[in-house]
Amino acid sequence: MSKQRKAVALISGGLDSMLAAKIVMEQGVHVEGINFFTGFCVEGHTHAIRAQDNAKPNRNNALWVAEQLGIKLHIVDVIQEYKKVLINPKHGYGTHMNPCLDCKIFMVNKAKQWIVENDFDFIITGEVIGQRPMSQTKSKMPIVAKQSGADDLLLRPMCAKNLPATKPELEGWVDREKLHDITGRSRKPQIEMAKQFGIDDYSQPAGGCCFLTDKYYSAKLVDLWKAQGDKDYELDDIMLLKVGRHIRPKPNFKLIVAREEGEGRFLQGYKKEFISMHCSSHPGPLTLIDGEMSAEDLYFAARVVARYAQGRDEDQVDITITQKDGSERTIQVKPFSKAEVLNEWHV
Repeated sequence: MSKQRKAVALISGGLDSMLAAKIVMEQGVHVEGINFFTGFCVEGHTHAIRAQDNAKPNRNNALWVAEQLGIKLHIVDVIQEYKKVLINPKHGYGTHMNPCLDCKIFMVNKAKQWIVENDFDFIITGEVIGQRPMSQTKSKMPIVAKQSGADDLLLRPMCAKNLPATKPELEGWVDREKLHDITGRSRKPQIEMAKQFGIDDYSQPAGGCCFLTDKYYSAKLVDLWKAQGDKDYELDDIMLLKVGRHIRPKPNFKLIVAREEGEGRFLQGYKKEFISMHCSSHPGPLTLIDGEMSAEDLYFAARVVARYAQGRDEDQVDITITQKDGSERTIQVKPFSKAEVLNEWHV
């Protein structure tokens, strides 16, 4: 009997990677999934926190896809290694802070290392020619294969017929005629294929699940880097950028104001790392203060916090300031008016 071949599929949690893995599985290849955790792709995190997102599934889509396919999923933490990709991308950024081409090269390279270490034969991705302007064009796909070191061990089942044959096809590990020739940004071919496979529930996040493709998130990341004077970051930094209203009225400090109860509960977990404020005379949101502040700055910030409390129209409200060690003091301030809280303060 011929040896059963083994492939690892990059599983993002979207429909394309799900279908790519399924196509190869249908040919008798043993497929396992791999998902690289950078810290920037945790959509279920914000869905679970915010009430307005309750309609969205509170799940890790990559794990969910693996469960639907009945395959094992390997989740690999690459937070520290990924910093080099984000901070200094060789091929630059996309529309926002998304280093898409460098990111794809990095992940395929990590998958190549993985198949060598685990005695697998080739790599599967769900890429489609023309779907992503920065990383999924016919001219960029050979760059990914070459610079990642995967070369002809990288199989893209969704658009393979539009590309040169790879080793899995040439060696007969998969039948090229059973692969596909999808191009462009239309989702119709994928949706039809999903129906044929009996797949009726799947995630289709715009731009993938990566927050770096979001202009608002990207602006907050750039603001963080500018404020701290370098481009380093920790996981907590990038998680906090996804939560709350970020307001920087002065260069030396920023307020993170909870927009709803769920965000307030989440920010509670950071009270030992930041000075925090809340309105104690009226209902209002918890606010974290990030930065070095003078007494004058604290008073100024308290007036901003008061603006977001229900006493915003009062002459004075009580704002309780909690230090990192838990000690508290309360001051009385006049809330800023709507006109005084300038739109340009919002990151």
